[in-house]
Amino acid sequence: MITALLIGMAILLFSGASIYVALGLSSFVAIALFSDIAPMILIQRFFGGIDKFALMSLPFFILAANLMDRGGLSERILKLSRALVGHIAGGAGLTTQLACMFFGALSGSAPATVIAIGKTMYPELIRSKFKPSFASGLLASAGAIALIIPPSITMIIFGATTGVSVGKLFMAGLGAGTIYGIVVLIYIYLHAKKNNLVTDKRVSFSELINAFVNSIGALMVPVIILGGIYGGFFTPTESAAVSAVYALFVGMFIYKEINFMDLIKICKDSAVSTAQVLVLIASASALGWILTVGQVPQYVTQELLVNISSPIMFFMILNILLLIMGMFMDATAAIIILMPITFPMAMNLGIDPVHLGIVVIANLAIGQFTPPFGLNIYVTNSITNLTMIQMMPGLMKFLVINIIALLLITYIPQISLFLPSLL
Repeated sequence: MITALLIGMAILLFSGASIYVALGLSSFVAIALFSDIAPMILIQRFFGGIDKFALMSLPFFILAANLMDRGGLSERILKLSRALVGHIAGGAGLTTQLACMFFGALSGSAPATVIAIGKTMYPELIRSKFKPSFASGLLASAGAIALIIPPSITMIIFGATTGVSVGKLFMAGLGAGTIYGIVVLIYIYLHAKKNNLVTDKRVSFSELINAFVNSIGALMVPVIILGGIYGGFFTPTESAAVSAVYALFVGMFIYKEINFMDLIKICKDSAVSTAQVLVLIASASALGWILTVGQVPQYVTQELLVNISSPIMFFMILNILLLIMGMFMDATAAIIILMPITFPMAMNLGIDPVHLGIVVIANLAIGQFTPPFGLNIYVTNSITNLTMIQMMPGLMKFLVINIIALLLITYIPQISLFLPSLL
């Protein structure tokens, strides 16, 4: 059964089928034709995979992200980022990274961040003499930080799968995401200095203040979400609904860039995006159950992890496994498949569950722009019209830099745990 499952999944993936089709169809065929298990049980597992309280926040965060993009919040975030760092060496690149960090804190979605920032900043990067491959690698990499900086949809999935507090993950993501972004900002600056790239003119103090004032409506989103959670006003799930209502209010009544017809389309697009994510979660849950029934997790654990008694070695092997899985699999699917195997082992080794969550999510953020199936690669391609071969040099440079940031997050736990420990 397991052999048929893996062969079928590989054939579907390499034939260009959608990931949820590859996971779900191969699981169903393996159960129906190569086992004695009733196919109806697999259907129950499909629905069981999405019958989790933490997932209730998912549609609201997706709706909030779309409202922020259409409501002019991303445009104002870009203007503020450019005012802050545009005059420094590599200003366009620094603006791109910083804007993605800000917008990641608004949307929680890597593809949404790439689209919102990339469609404006890619021409700016080329104008500033960045090579197309470097610019595309930067966009694909910078968008992935949305998985780490809260509110993150991937953190919600991890919390739903493992039972770890989503609120604590959000707070830990602030420290980890900041360090992650700073490492990339330093690299962009050094690259620009080495290649004598052009910069923007320094804005006046009054222009900087004006950019900040105009973006306050956008910057308040993470403040409201995190402040509300830790102030005890609402739960992480309720914060998603609050952020959606706030984004709607700002877009319609403050920035006035959303009308009623826009709202209908935004709701429709959000419903479609939510359905796509939930179908993927359901398919991955079914696949994970079949692998568990076939004792694949037990075999992998016995072969790779059973003799590990050191958190250092555990994290080294976990990082390798996640980086490989990220090359071929969506972050949601990877979490649902791998965490039932590795989470209990991490707890036995005394690893903090919040730190583990941030390390897992940082790995899967890198997977968002790792060939051959990194989703951000294809989203960036739609903006730049570059082939994967043309993008590859830039992708590899940012892959190395992001792995350096990953190692810092992995082996310096206080980067993630400092803020949660205060609360």
